[in-house]
Amino acid sequence: MSEKQPMRVLVTGAHGFIGKNFVVRLEEQTGTEALSFARGDSVEALVALVEQADAVVHLAGENRPVDVADFALVNTDLTRTLCECIRATRRNIPLILASSTQAEQDNPYGQSKRAAEQVVEAFVNETGNRAVIYRLPGVFGKWCKPNYNSVVATFCHNIARDVPIQVNDVSATVQLVYVDDVADGFLQVLDEAQSGLVWKKIDPIYTITLGELAEQIEAFQNCRTNLISERVGTGLTRALYSTYISYLPPEHFAYDLPMYGDERGIFVEMLKTPDCGQFSFFTVHPGITRGSHYHHTKTEKFLVLSGVARMCFRQLVTGETYEVTISGKKPQVIDTIPGWVHDITNVGDCDVVVMLWANEVFDRQKPDCIPCEV
Repeated sequence: MSEKQPMRVLVTGAHGFIGKNFVVRLEEQTGTEALSFARGDSVEALVALVEQADAVVHLAGENRPVDVADFALVNTDLTRTLCECIRATRRNIPLILASSTQAEQDNPYGQSKRAAEQVVEAFVNETGNRAVIYRLPGVFGKWCKPNYNSVVATFCHNIARDVPIQVNDVSATVQLVYVDDVADGFLQVLDEAQSGLVWKKIDPIYTITLGELAEQIEAFQNCRTNLISERVGTGLTRALYSTYISYLPPEHFAYDLPMYGDERGIFVEMLKTPDCGQFSFFTVHPGITRGSHYHHTKTEKFLVLSGVARMCFRQLVTGETYEVTISGKKPQVIDTIPGWVHDITNVGDCDVVVMLWANEVFDRQKPDCIPCEV
């Protein structure tokens, strides 16, 4: 039995922002091969690539030309040439066209994108070829060129480098889609069995004001000094945070943390959250005891990463006691309980290193940490 040939997907505009992201995603797919057509490549090269292709994702476009005539030359005429190349193969080659919501606007760019859509519509009507058209709003994510046509890229690039940004109207809104969601949508379409022309949207579409956008990205930058993390696990904030991080120059990948030390060991705060506590770590030198206090409301979780330690507890009212030995050799979390005095003693011969989570950010004015011996 002959080995199954890979699905060859031709990506035009492969060296552009969306193109670079999508080609990487294609290369991750088993049984898929990416073919690339980029700015400067010849029509002859495009003809040869289309002949090899099993599907085409048309991302090539012009949005800031020196000559306004280039809008039609690239956005419309290249689309027409691409459709003619597909027609010449006499095969039904699925085509995805990345258009723009600007196609609804009466400006040279929008007119050229709408004309490209009409070219594809006519091509499908004449040949029955499969095609999907996306009208994309602003797309953001890693590798987008700053100071060009993406406000997200510009804000992330400048703020990551402590370069001022300019916001003329903080209340102006922008609609955005994340590049990973765009790639997911394209990949899903490539797997679908469909016929004719289909119009699709990338989901989700985010709406945010320029003021909110600038404030959020500045908060990402500030977390490297105040250690307070934004809620970066879901939705727009997750995507914006990933994008901001991608614009950090390599010399800014690392940043310092405050460290406090005395004869007992060191204490380092790593990360704080608005309402889910903070993460820190501390060390305990051999033979040293740390803690010796209780909390009314604060709770903590201790995880010994290395060394051997003994934790001792005493209930304030009943006098009940408890102790447990914990070691870096056995991952085990110990909770500190409100109303129980507790301490931790290094009973080994090397420093104990302890990861610590507290359910609240430490407040020096109200520490809820009352000194008391176990």
